[in-house]
Parts: sequence; structure tokens; C-alpha cells
Amino acid sequence: MEHQLLCCEVETIRRAHLDANLLTDRVLQTMLKAEETCAPSVSYFKCVQREILPYMRKMVATWMLEVRMCRRFPRRRRRPRSAGRPRLLLVNKLKWNLAAMTPHDFIEHFLTKMPLAEDTKQIIRKHAQTFVALCATDVKFISNPPSMIAAGSVVAAVQGLHLGDTNTFLSYQCLTHFLSQVIKCDPDCLRACQEQIESLLESSLRQAQQHNVSSETKTVEDEADLSCTPTDVRDVNI
Repeated sequence: MEHQLLCCEVETIRRAHLDANLLTDRVLQTMLKAEETCAPSVSYFKCVQREILPYMRKMVATWMLEVRMCRRFPRRRRRPRSAGRPRLLLVNKLKWNLAAMTPHDFIEHFLTKMPLAEDTKQIIRKHAQTFVALCATDVKFISNPPSMIAAGSVVAAVQGLHLGDTNTFLSYQCLTHFLSQVIKCDPDCLRACQEQIESLLESSLRQAQQHNVSSETKTVEDEADLSCTPTDVRDVNI
């Protein structure tokens, strides 16, 4: 009997461990400088993409998030040939500049500098990432630096979780002052960004509630699988 090699494929999610060398002050300062070169113009829709309107961008961003967040999205093997040409077209349009800074890049740097327990960092990280995803669907944040969106999302997450009630460092004034020093911005600008994020959350919740009234009720199983957030972010239609 000939020996046979059996292959068993298991659906697992493997995440790379954080490299401490990438979370130093030197890297953060380099990122803060790099984000200046990636910032779009204020007149982006008038000069760069004149054929695309802001509401169209929101529709695309919302659709991309829905696809990304759909837990039951079928994972099938894609043929490299069918997906290779569109990707080449995309990277050619971007002139192979794929190293743009995003708010997600800054969140981990902020959490590393915060004297908190790991479980507290984890819940702040989770909520801040949700707020960053919300900001990606609103064109008002296109002119804000990624570092400020990240900082505003962290403050909004801490405020929503009421963590400042039991931790002096996480109080509104202390945290805002700390993060504004980290990203070297005016504290008032950071507060304004955070207020914009909270305003976006409120409007998104209202839209989601109106949508849920006309849609079918979610099952108990699906509800238990979704993340619980301080301000019912799980009901936001993103």
C-alpha cells in the first residue's frame, strides 16, 4: 500500500504578535511626518475626483465595511488570474504608494503609552476601532489627520465607557491633554474632533434604529456574537 499525504485545512485566524520595535517614539514621529504627505486636499472633490460626490464615497465606504464585517461572508479560494489584473490597475493608479497612514496605525501607539491594564486597553482598542470605522464613512473627516481621528476615537471610547470615573489618568481633561501632546496638536482641536465623532455616532444610531424598525428582528444567536459597546455601536448601520 502506497503512502498517501493527507492535507487538512482548518479555518483559523492567526494574528502576528506586536513588534515592540515598531512602537517606539522614533517610529511615531516618523508616522506623524508621513501623514502630512498623505493628507487629501480640502478641495478634493472639486479638483481630484470631480466626477464623484461625497455621498457616493460614503456609499462605497459603507459597503466595504459591511463586506469586511460580515462574519458569514463565504471564504472561497480566488483564482489569482481573475483578481490579479484589477489589483495591478489599482496599485498603478496609486503609483505603488501603499504606505499611507491610517488612524488604526496610531491607536496601538497611544495604548502603549497609557499606564493601563491589558484588559482595559483591549476594550478601549475595540471601541476606538469602531469609531474609526464610522469616521471612514463620513466625508467631514477627510481633512482631519489620521492621528487626530485616532486620538479623538480613543477619547470618545473612554468617555462612552465611563472609565474616567474610576481612573484619574482617563479623566476627560487628563486624557485629552496627554493625547494632544503625543500628536502635537492643540487640545481644542482634539476636543472638536472628538465631539464630531460623538455627533456622527448619534446620527448613525438614529439611522440604524429607523432601519431596524422596518427590518426583521435579529436572532438571539447573532446578538450574542456581536460586540457589546457602551453606546450600542453594534446597532450602527455601517
